[in-house]
Amino acid sequence: MAEENSGKGRSGSVQSIGRAFGLLETMADAGGMMGLSQLAAASGLPLPTIHRLVRTLVDLGYLRQEPSRQYVLGPKLIRLGESSSDMLSVWARPHLARLVDELGESANMAMLDGDQIVYLAQVPSRHSMRMFTEVGRRVLPHCTAVGKAIFSQLREAEVRELLQRTGMPKHTENTITDPDAFMAQVRATQEQGYATDEGEQEVGVRCVAVAVPDVPSRLAMSISGPAGRMTEELVERAVPLLTQAGKALSEDLR
Repeated sequence: MAEENSGKGRSGSVQSIGRAFGLLETMADAGGMMGLSQLAAASGLPLPTIHRLVRTLVDLGYLRQEPSRQYVLGPKLIRLGESSSDMLSVWARPHLARLVDELGESANMAMLDGDQIVYLAQVPSRHSMRMFTEVGRRVLPHCTAVGKAIFSQLREAEVRELLQRTGMPKHTENTITDPDAFMAQVRATQEQGYATDEGEQEVGVRCVAVAVPDVPSRLAMSISGPAGRMTEELVERAVPLLTQAGKALSEDLR
């Protein structure tokens, strides 16, 4: 009874909201589908509390119950996710614009979405010859610098599972298609703090990227351009600027 009454007060309402969002995040981390007992075990909340929160989320359209009696993330979350992606682009653009001003090449922000990299924002180079990675474009992460940068923040087992699912198809002669060789690059990224793509997605295109630290989404920022302009000197200049931009964006998002 005390728990029910506390839910009517402001502090109880806030607590319920926190618990509800916690359940959604727990389900997202587990692949989007869980049963009540699994949610109770993962959250540490009593089963009656879990049941009440889940029924409310179902009524609101944020969860859906399957015939198996397990619960899956609902379609209303898609709209929230799309709006959130749009806002990420808005927050990122000033930081990307400063990178273009400093370095002259196209600046991008990308996110790991499921097993794919999706480009959320870009400020193009002012050169007549420039890269046209489109916002909204989806690619597999094993052939991108942003993918390697994001992978450097994940557990090796998680990365290997994703690589096994995608199959690591070859896009150019430089694409890395061996998981062990790829993991060596991920470990190098962890040590040096940045990743490169040496024409592994597109012939003649070079890219350098860093992960955006301390954010809920798996984000990375990059500079890309023709290999002839993306010299070692430019990459050396780009890394600290990208790192600074990533930290600044992280602070904005917090």
